[in-house]
Amino acid sequence: MNRIALLVGGVLVALMLAASMMFVVDQRQVAVVYALGEIREVITEPGLKFKLPPPFQNVVFLDRRIQTLDSPESRPIFTAEKKSLVIDWLVKWRIREPRQFIRNNGTDIRILENRLSPVVQAAFNEEVTKRTVGEVLATAREKVMNDVKARLVEEANSFGIEILDVRIKRVDFVANITDSVYRRMESERKQVANELRSQGQAEGEKIRADADRQREVIIAEAYRDAQKIKGEGDAQASALYGEAFGKDPQFAQFYRSLEAYRASFHSKSDVMVLDPSSDFFKAMRGSGAAAGGGAPKHK
Repeated sequence: MNRIALLVGGVLVALMLAASMMFVVDQRQVAVVYALGEIREVITEPGLKFKLPPPFQNVVFLDRRIQTLDSPESRPIFTAEKKSLVIDWLVKWRIREPRQFIRNNGTDIRILENRLSPVVQAAFNEEVTKRTVGEVLATAREKVMNDVKARLVEEANSFGIEILDVRIKRVDFVANITDSVYRRMESERKQVANELRSQGQAEGEKIRADADRQREVIIAEAYRDAQKIKGEGDAQASALYGEAFGKDPQFAQFYRSLEAYRASFHSKSDVMVLDPSSDFFKAMRGSGAAAGGGAPKHK
């Protein structure tokens, strides 16, 4: 019984010893083998690996994937014309020299990020202060990022990392300058709107004046044409009257007398005092004689 227990215990110890000597390296990781506190080996190839059991050797794993460092806080940066800008940035990096990385930063990536952030911020300060707001926002934005990346290369080597990319995420004015810029933009937009309104009103007055002029011209031309047509009609009527009256002068004189009577006695309230023997009642007298009566008296 004691032999079996010893055998089982020996097997368990052997398995534990074997397990402590084996480790697996993931393809996303770098394995650093320590021997008595010193770096003995750096393993980059994935697979099953072996080492001496603790405390002779132990293993630390580092992430070899691309990491992203975001700007921890937004600090104002002065441009060449002394305008304050707030720039949010990001840096893409990864471990290139695991030994150098561990010597400078240990095995905690957060330590590296805390040390790298002020270096990146200082590089942006140096590049932005050489340029104007317009250059940082538009014309030289790409060059600013490339120059910052170039400045970080030497520092990255000392950290044991590789800088892959530097990007500007956002550029904005500080709060008080932003309000001032917005007020100025609002004032400029209002000025442009007022100018457009004035131009529209002037154009409207011009269109109305042109329409009124055209209306007057059209009315004048219509009146002229109407008078012309009326004159032609009166001429034709006069010609027809003359032709008709020329055939019978007595009838023409009688017709004119009737027209005169119609015009004179148009209203019942009209009162006229005339001599019945006057020429005005000549037509009536002729009519009365024909009927066998005397000339009528009128008031």
